[in-house]
Amino acid sequence: MKRPILATAIACIAASFAAVALAQQPPQKVRINLASAFPTSLTLIGEAPVKLSKKIERASAGTIELKINEPGALVPALQAIQAVSQGSVDAAWSNAGFYAGTDSAFNLFATVPFGPGFGEYTAWIYFGGGLQLSREMFAKHGIHNIPCAIIPPEASGWFRKEIKSAADLKGLKMRFFGLGAKVMAKMGVATQLLAPGDIFQALQLGTIDATEFSLPSMDQKFGFYQVAKFYYFPGWHQQATFLELYINKKKWDSLNDPQHAIIEQACGDLMREVFAEGEATQFKAMREMQDKFGVQIKKWSPEILAAYEKGWNEVIAEESAANPNFKKVYDSYAAFRKDYSIWRDTGYLK
Repeated sequence: MKRPILATAIACIAASFAAVALAQQPPQKVRINLASAFPTSLTLIGEAPVKLSKKIERASAGTIELKINEPGALVPALQAIQAVSQGSVDAAWSNAGFYAGTDSAFNLFATVPFGPGFGEYTAWIYFGGGLQLSREMFAKHGIHNIPCAIIPPEASGWFRKEIKSAADLKGLKMRFFGLGAKVMAKMGVATQLLAPGDIFQALQLGTIDATEFSLPSMDQKFGFYQVAKFYYFPGWHQQATFLELYINKKKWDSLNDPQHAIIEQACGDLMREVFAEGEATQFKAMREMQDKFGVQIKKWSPEILAAYEKGWNEVIAEESAANPNFKKVYDSYAAFRKDYSIWRDTGYLK
């Protein structure tokens, strides 16, 4: 009887040592191959995924590697999210407006013309149902999306000539993003969406007459001021813009909960950093472009802004009638805006 007991004890001890040895083994390294829609040399939104990668590496003690690939290295910049859906890349750094060819409602998760700033937009996304709606829509395409950054108001565009009335816009060819492009079309502008790296050449060659892209610090990097000197504000079409990490759903589901938490927390930290840097760096870029390159900073007249807003209201009605998903998302957003207005109108200085 002693031998079976001894054998059992030895077996238990051996199993315990095996369990300890297994627990002491380093965690298996996870690699996430990411296609970025923006060059990593680009201030803020191009640098952001590199910073995200470093945050994730640090928090995971090097067990999660987010491998950043430049636009075009794996897929064209404007096809990054589509590639995630197809499973040809693990992840993308982009924004939902670049996926709007699949469904126009995706535009509303990137930015909304005449829409909210940072506080109101993040409030709707996180506490007004916006993130739930976007997750439902992206999940149908095999994608898990995580908001990772938000940037301040963008500039409204670069023009070769001063725009003195809405009539001056008619016939222009212009690079424009998102739902704002539909508004500009109503103003008689022929719009097209170009990848960031293609804009300057198109402007220089005259393929387009004008362009909008982003914040002054980013526009300065591209050198648009070399071709067009009239720089218009405010960015009525993008008062705040979300950028996200898009991960293939199967890849996301293969990660465990602690790994999910590391990525989500890194995204939250990045959002704070990108927004603060965005607010802190625009005045320097604007002053430099004015003083060194003769850029004329202009503000839209109340009449032209009113014409843009009229066009936007027409776009809302048309898109809502044509696309049930757009109506569903916009109705959620509009209802939240209405409820939020008492706080916005009374809580903030004008």
